[in-house]
Amino acid sequence: MGKKKKPLPLIEGVEICDMAAEGKALARVEDMVVFVPFGAPGDIVDIQLFRKRKSYAEGRILKFQKYSPKRIEPVCEHFTDCGGCKWQHIPYEMQLLHKQKEVKDNLTRIGKISLPEISPIVGSEQIFCYRNKLEFTFSAREWLPFNRFNEKQNESENTESLHCNSDDKHKENKTCALGFHIPGMFDKVLDIRKCWLQDDISNRIRLFVKDFCISNNYSFFDLKAQIGMMRTLIIRTSSTGEVMLIVAFHEDDYHKRNHLLEAIKTAFPEITSLMYVINNKLNDTITDLEIITYNGKDYLTEQMEDLQFRVGPKSFYQTNSRQAYRLYSIVREFAGLTGSETVYDLYTGTGTIANFIARQCLKVIGIEYVNEAIEDAKINSEINSIANTEFYAGDMKDILNQEFIATHGSPDVIITDPPRTGMHDDVTESILAAAPQRIVYVSCNPATQARDLSRLDAKYRVTRVQPVDMFPHTHHVENVVLLERISNSSI
Repeated sequence: MGKKKKPLPLIEGVEICDMAAEGKALARVEDMVVFVPFGAPGDIVDIQLFRKRKSYAEGRILKFQKYSPKRIEPVCEHFTDCGGCKWQHIPYEMQLLHKQKEVKDNLTRIGKISLPEISPIVGSEQIFCYRNKLEFTFSAREWLPFNRFNEKQNESENTESLHCNSDDKHKENKTCALGFHIPGMFDKVLDIRKCWLQDDISNRIRLFVKDFCISNNYSFFDLKAQIGMMRTLIIRTSSTGEVMLIVAFHEDDYHKRNHLLEAIKTAFPEITSLMYVINNKLNDTITDLEIITYNGKDYLTEQMEDLQFRVGPKSFYQTNSRQAYRLYSIVREFAGLTGSETVYDLYTGTGTIANFIARQCLKVIGIEYVNEAIEDAKINSEINSIANTEFYAGDMKDILNQEFIATHGSPDVIITDPPRTGMHDDVTESILAAAPQRIVYVSCNPATQARDLSRLDAKYRVTRVQPVDMFPHTHHVENVVLLERISNSSI
């Protein structure tokens, strides 16, 4: 029998002093840093540790002895349970300050490069109902936390206590759920009654579909047993008022499928793209499956200035449409285009940035891994009568090489917007070899952006830094950096 682990201590009366990475709060106990979720600077709390390392520990707040005066009331009933909006208890102005600090800390500590003054973060005009895409999961069993944030207690003693839900304290019942996965637990789904992330039509569609399926005895997916008909629901909306609904079925029952889709079509005439997919794989991804249009168009239309963009069911488009326009405007400004430049747009997606800047430069070369996205990019150029763009599909590190650059011309400007993992070493080396005058680096992960900037530091200096908040109430932040080639660097 293995040695029984000694239980970790309960630490009482600790003050939350700051916010930390991944949306967690930070407390200091002697020389140890303790990370906890759902705290706010100024809270006085009791913390139960569940993981301890040499210089830091992780824990859960068991009781609030005193609330921070900075804390506000979350609007969502699912706060602390679904894991989506971890900062609803913090004023938005404070969220922005912490995101600004996160960008600066990453660029200086990881990148270790000389920086100009970082411009104040561009906040989101909408802090609720700002997302244009959400995906919900059907589950045969609803996950229920034992403890939610409860009402204030012990007020007669002039103290306030609050019990947080614990990851290892939950239960499942036999009620079907349609909602979000619990972070870190693939087979646990929290039923969502109202989500504040998307326009309310998203809530109305989701609740209608759930009620219809329960009333008509449609089986919800069992994530462990891999059985059940109803699997996922994807709802996309656009700035032009269009709505796309994609219903993913695990089992293909023709009559039940059409019965549901017809009911949705009748109940929601505002849905402009009603689609479905049969997914009997072991995972929820549908990018490799055929998506069938049941009614309406097979795309949404987004608008930015006088440009229109088609967004298909598999297309990536920035999930905060209003902030996307502000982000791309910053990218265009940083690029400093005069009309004579050749621009490479790396990780171009559906060509949104490429088409957005095309009229201000000589030509744009867009490269993207997903072939369907490249086809959308070409269509987006065509419908906007843009003739100076070229798009190529394939792995970035394989396509962007000396032969490609010799064929298409050396870039004056490179715009790069990689995934969260940042750029591959080979891509960074190809950029250095191409030696553009300017690089505009857009990132959703300042940590990997900082690493890549340090690799470019020998030949480029960072001259402008502009954080942009795309996701209020989360710790995520977008950052745009302008790099200019050092004039005396060898090429």
